[in-house]
Amino acid sequence: MTSNHSGRGKSRRNAAAPIQGKPQKKTVPMNSERGQGQLRAGTGNGSASGSEQERERKTSEKGRGSHRASRGGRSQDASNRNRVSAERTDLPVQKNDEAVMDIIGMNHDGEGVGRVEGFTLFVPGALPGEKVRIKVLKTKKQYGYAKLLDIVQASPDRIAAPCAIYDQCGGCQIQHMSYEAQLGWKRQYVVDVLERIGKLKVEGNEGSIAGEQATLKVLPTLGMNEPWRYRNKAQVPIGVTEGGLVGGFYARGSHRIVDMDTCLIQDERNDEVVARVKEIGRTLGISAYNEETGRGLLRHVVVKTAFRTGEMMLVLVTNGRDIPHADAWIGSIREHIPHVASICQNVNTKRTNVIFGDETRVLWGRDVIYDYIGNVQFAISARSFYQVNPVQTEVLYSKTVEYAGLTGKETVIDAYCGIGTISLFLAQHADQVYGVEIVKEAIEDARSNALLNNMRNVKFEVGASEDVIPAWKEQGITADVIVVDPPRKGCDPRLLETILEMKPERVVYVSCNPSTLARDLRILEDGGYRTLEVQPVDMFPHTVHVESIARIERLKD
Repeated sequence: MTSNHSGRGKSRRNAAAPIQGKPQKKTVPMNSERGQGQLRAGTGNGSASGSEQERERKTSEKGRGSHRASRGGRSQDASNRNRVSAERTDLPVQKNDEAVMDIIGMNHDGEGVGRVEGFTLFVPGALPGEKVRIKVLKTKKQYGYAKLLDIVQASPDRIAAPCAIYDQCGGCQIQHMSYEAQLGWKRQYVVDVLERIGKLKVEGNEGSIAGEQATLKVLPTLGMNEPWRYRNKAQVPIGVTEGGLVGGFYARGSHRIVDMDTCLIQDERNDEVVARVKEIGRTLGISAYNEETGRGLLRHVVVKTAFRTGEMMLVLVTNGRDIPHADAWIGSIREHIPHVASICQNVNTKRTNVIFGDETRVLWGRDVIYDYIGNVQFAISARSFYQVNPVQTEVLYSKTVEYAGLTGKETVIDAYCGIGTISLFLAQHADQVYGVEIVKEAIEDARSNALLNNMRNVKFEVGASEDVIPAWKEQGITADVIVVDPPRKGCDPRLLETILEMKPERVVYVSCNPSTLARDLRILEDGGYRTLEVQPVDMFPHTVHVESIARIERLKD
């Protein structure tokens, strides 16, 4: 597992600031009224609340610095440094200061947000509604980061995180918040982003501008009855310590691998397979890959479990093709883990953090395992993408079909079809479905899955949606409904233009990033569409991630 926290640069201290190691303590109750209107419960400070804004700022500063250098502007640089330094002396807090403040929000990284004398601080581990004592770790011009020292007044939503390694891992960010509160926060986060970025007015939201008509409903987040052990895929990095082979997670903020026996959001069978592989590896003297030297064999252990069929796939990602004692390893795995239907090897010899290499071969069994989402069967290969939470995937796709409003007569385009999961769901209720995906291997899987389910009313094509869909239009193919399920960066601008030109009656937008969803909805709204309803779905309990589905209809001419 990896942490979602981005790296943060060192803060610059002024000579007049307290000496490091002798922190100046401040007990400053936060003025909760100041800036309250800018910071609602679902978000942090919109101007500087997360890693995206920080990356954009760094890029901008880098560009400005290059421009100054090209002009030989050393004196200008010195002037800017002095000006920044002077500004920093005016900050209400400095590095190592301590303060007491109220937490009035939580940003998209799951960090509590509060202010000391109007200065915004982000505090990992703090929850909205709490009064906390903090120590300032870093300060920037408009905001800073602090460590939670003590909870003066706890939120009623606070619980003890059940995971023993929760504070070290970073794979989950909000286990310390009750599940009911998690669902409420995720809905409010979607609401706030839709209003702040998309300029959409949400029905019933207190933050809406008075007197403006709100037509958009954001429904309560659809959660899980059992929000644990939901992941069907484990990707575990392998390393070595003095005690031998280890595998688990990267320690927060580093690439040091910490051994782990169990993960409470992984299927227990995945834990069992990973533990067995590590045990066998230690017994056989298998070496672990070393990122610094580029030597060692075993890089990752990947396990996929089919929830409905119970079949399992094990993928050994290796730094080279030869596996010492391969027969003994395979025999031991088969003996102790009878549900494993496929044992594969993926070869990755590149000096990279990317898990998979280009070559995959079967060591034993089949090259795929099979699982179902609803009534649709899917073949899952070593490298094919498949939703990691199959229970909630069925909820997500069922809602997608509902929003598509299919009667059996419609032509549907699935603009980011992947291996055809949504396309095949839609094909059960539509006349014809066209799926497009830029990844060739995914389209091959999609076609195989269509044949597997004997669905002949689906056509898949390789290419960029913004290129393929206009070509289809020239061939006379027009869509009644277009479904998009883009990556986190959202829809390509040309695809949005294509949708506006094609003018389907309905658009269904499946999103894994509320910010880019809001941005794209604004474009569609300006182009003659109206967003009627958004349904958040909790695909990843105990993390800050939230999936959303938007129902969008074209306004009548």
